Amino acid sequence: MKFALIGPPQSGKSTLFTAITGQPPDPAQMGVERHATVKVPDTRLDFLAKLYQPKKYTEATFEIVDVPGISLSDPHGQAEFRRAASELRTCDGLIAVVRAFESGAVAAYRGRIDPKGDLDELHTELLFADLEQVVKRIEKLEKQVVKPTKTQEAEKRELALMQRIRAVLESEQPLTGAVHNDEEAKITLSFGFLTQKPLLVVINVGEDALGKPPPFEHSSARVTIALSADIEAEIAQLPADDRAAFLADLGLSEPARHRLIRASYEAVGLISFLTAGEEEVRAWTIRRGMSAVEAAGKIHSDIARGFIRAETVAFDDLRAAGDMKAAKAAGKVRLEGKNYVVQDGDVILFRHSG
Repeated sequence: MKFALIGPPQSGKSTLFTAITGQPPDPAQMGVERHATVKVPDTRLDFLAKLYQPKKYTEATFEIVDVPGISLSDPHGQAEFRRAASELRTCDGLIAVVRAFESGAVAAYRGRIDPKGDLDELHTELLFADLEQVVKRIEKLEKQVVKPTKTQEAEKRELALMQRIRAVLESEQPLTGAVHNDEEAKITLSFGFLTQKPLLVVINVGEDALGKPPPFEHSSARVTIALSADIEAEIAQLPADDRAAFLADLGLSEPARHRLIRASYEAVGLISFLTAGEEEVRAWTIRRGMSAVEAAGKIHSDIARGFIRAETVAFDDLRAAGDMKAAKAAGKVRLEGKNYVVQDGDVILFRHSG
């Protein structure tokens, strides 16, 4: 899974990248994309680690890309955004960062603080980037469909889809609800349309707004989170023992970046199942709706091939029981077959041959 951080200059986007990844700013990388692997916070693993005292502790992860801040209010900036769009199309979701804090030390983009206006402008550019792709595809298909070929009927269906998508974009609406069946989903997936991707919005606020609801929400956003990127970066640099006290002083129960990471993970329909033992406790990433045998294949293809049963307990039931032995005694451990749909937080031991 890969997410991209996008936003105008001086929004605090790169500061948030530092807070999420722990990578300090590097002047040599100013103006270039930065990539990092992010661990997904999961307190369920902490419980399992205390229970099993494993040799290895492995969280779920995803990739995050910091796309350089681009000024969209001038032609050069718009051209830069078009070039960045090719990277964005390879991502599973987008995190838009806009600024809502005042600072005498950091000049505001366009000389004013207007987070909603910045987000509207960014959303418009996403729409235009998709529309540009669609128009080019329509022009090509209109030439192809008049030729009697084996693919003519499929091309006619694609042309009708592209014309419908064009109408949606021209009405300034995202493509999140424009796909009606599996065939259309397969077609649109190959284009990587930006407005079809889950959009999470981060409103970068000052310390005085911490703990308050976001000042606004955008209609296209899957999730909107208000946080202070500066504070989050400061928290990330603290020793683990000092973080809880620092958060308590701010009236916070956890770093906002943890909520953002989890929300990113969930926005693209991912869940975690857990495996636990003395060798390792681990969170495994799968798509929501996957079967037990598909989940087994994420660990190793041999386990899927030789699948017999999935010994399964819901994490909450395991925690309530205290340990696996007590969970079995309470009748909370189940033997599931190949077609069982794995649930988020299932703790699974796969029984298999070979």
